[in-house]
Amino acid sequence: MPGVLYVVATPIGNLEDVTLRALRVLREVDLIAAEDTRRTKKLLARHGIARPVASYYDAVERDRAPAMVERLRAGASIALVSDAGTPRIADPGYHLVRGALAAGIRVVPVPGPSAVTALVSVAGFATERFVFEGFLPTRPGPRAARLSALAREPRALVFFEAPGRVAAFLAAAEAALGDREAVVARELTKQHEEVVRGTLHELAGRLAQPLRGEVTIVVAGAHEAAPALAAEELDVQIRAARARGEGIRDLSAEIARRTGLSRREVYRRALALERG
Repeated sequence: MPGVLYVVATPIGNLEDVTLRALRVLREVDLIAAEDTRRTKKLLARHGIARPVASYYDAVERDRAPAMVERLRAGASIALVSDAGTPRIADPGYHLVRGALAAGIRVVPVPGPSAVTALVSVAGFATERFVFEGFLPTRPGPRAARLSALAREPRALVFFEAPGRVAAFLAAAEAALGDREAVVARELTKQHEEVVRGTLHELAGRLAQPLRGEVTIVVAGAHEAAPALAAEELDVQIRAARARGEGIRDLSAEIARRTGLSRREVYRRALALERG
């Protein structure tokens, strides 16, 4: 009989956040495929588990998946774990899960901790429906393009971000989405857990310095009920602001905040009007 591939969620910080089922599975499998063997071995040691652990991270997963699938075919059971949280949520595992399913092997989820659901549950604004975007492109152009594509998405938006890029992300998000409610969390469930709430503009000012630790961000979705602003009305508002002596950057931010349009969209239209 072929073995079973278990996709096991592990703590995102606090080692007490592991299910009894996850511990049982980790004790019983023949091999644990771990994104970060050092972190996984700490969890295993904490709970007195001694099982073989193999390294399985982004750079090697495509090459190592076939051999693991063959072990599963031969009857071995394998637990796939990421360095924290639920595997396959912005973590390696695609090639192993895909290969196991193609080989007719059972793939069993062992659910548990996730930074996504942890922060969504305490965001403090409407998150009953949300979309998970993971890590955005690091280059400004592709990142702005992806955010602009989400500007009219009514569901809350969930992102992961590197701690050193949070300020740049918040500025880009405000430019593309307007000044919405958001929440930024770092080190969830750990000793130095911090959850900061405010608008994108406020958060950009408060989190200007690079952060430390794992960062998760939730941004409120676009207002579904807000009526679309006619192009003619937008032009009227821009011209009125310019007549009052307001600069293009300032009026773009204010009109975006008031109307729900993205600041980038207003800025581009104001430039076009300036050029005649």
